[in-house]
Amino acid sequence: MLTDKHIDIIKSTVPLLENAGPALTEHFYKRLFSHNPELQDIFNMANQRSGRQQVALFEAIAAYAKNIDNLAALTTAIERIAQKHTSFNIKAPQYAIVGHHLIETLRELTGAAFTADVEEAWTAAYQFLAQIFIDREAELYQERAETLGGWRDARAFTVIEKKVESELVTSFIFAPLDKKSVIGYQPGQYLGIELTDTNWQFKEIRQYSLSDKANHKTYRISVKRETAEVAGTITTGIVSNYLHDQIHIGDEINLYAPAGDFFFTDRQAPVVLLSAGVGITPMQAMLETLAQQGYNKSVHYLHACENSEQHSFAARTTELINENNWQQNIWYRNEEVEQAHIHHGMMDLTKVNLPIELGNFYLCGPIAFMQFVKQQLLNLGVVATNIHYEIFGPHAEL
Repeated sequence: MLTDKHIDIIKSTVPLLENAGPALTEHFYKRLFSHNPELQDIFNMANQRSGRQQVALFEAIAAYAKNIDNLAALTTAIERIAQKHTSFNIKAPQYAIVGHHLIETLRELTGAAFTADVEEAWTAAYQFLAQIFIDREAELYQERAETLGGWRDARAFTVIEKKVESELVTSFIFAPLDKKSVIGYQPGQYLGIELTDTNWQFKEIRQYSLSDKANHKTYRISVKRETAEVAGTITTGIVSNYLHDQIHIGDEINLYAPAGDFFFTDRQAPVVLLSAGVGITPMQAMLETLAQQGYNKSVHYLHACENSEQHSFAARTTELINENNWQQNIWYRNEEVEQAHIHHGMMDLTKVNLPIELGNFYLCGPIAFMQFVKQQLLNLGVVATNIHYEIFGPHAEL
């Protein structure tokens, strides 16, 4: 049970956490994987190598400590994390393992400051928060299992179509091996995908946005072939490149039910979809869904990418825009095209007549892009609560 004394102690340790910084979570993950290497089957090790996961966990722990007497402030974060956990198939017993290594990390890094009272408070605080996640995730698992076409744990699917969408992006369509229906989803949500290979030490689980409207028969994801620079070395995304090069029509893959707290919500207001690069994928699902519904408010579709060769879904998007008399504006950073709705350079929202006061704005793309666009929206007078966004990988605040 979390007492007032525990809460006071936790809040008093906030400076201790802030002094430790992300080194605390870096130590935690090293400890966790050293003692429980099997958990590398669950965690995205690419995010470990980049440091993004350590920063995200540290920020989450610090936010919990600061708001432990006002958990309502963490409702959105808790839902986002619970949704992500279900796409990894996280189970209740794993929380005890994580809790043990968190407490031991605090003991090892804070030394004499980690008194018996501090240990008792943090143990109670962790168990309290863990139970919130366990309960919410149990609800999500049950809801999905009991919904038409739903399931619990992993489910076998077959790749029935593979289509190149642009220079870097390829779509994959999956149908269930049992040929039964599949659960629907909200446009903007993602799918958990599990892959194994004899050359890998651990299995890999990733989340990819669903890129089409729900049809209760199949799922489509659209995957960018990733490269990244880590410590001065160019590395390829192990899973994205495996999908592009090794997965073919007829192959079987385990999927986890759709999840995610970022999705289109019908507020009977104008909609503005803003994306860059592969951030176009959830926007395509939203656009297809809005067209299917015959959405009766204005829709503005804005996208930025390097050039026309990297512009995914270009023909289909234009078709939907024209059929529904919506607005489209595209920016190519490294190419000039002579079309009224295609611009050269970075996305500039002053060139577009947007529904500033009434619109709901959905953002997806690289973090730097979303920060850049969000600041433009705020400068134009858009209310922050009308800006909704999705970050691929560990969460970060814009």
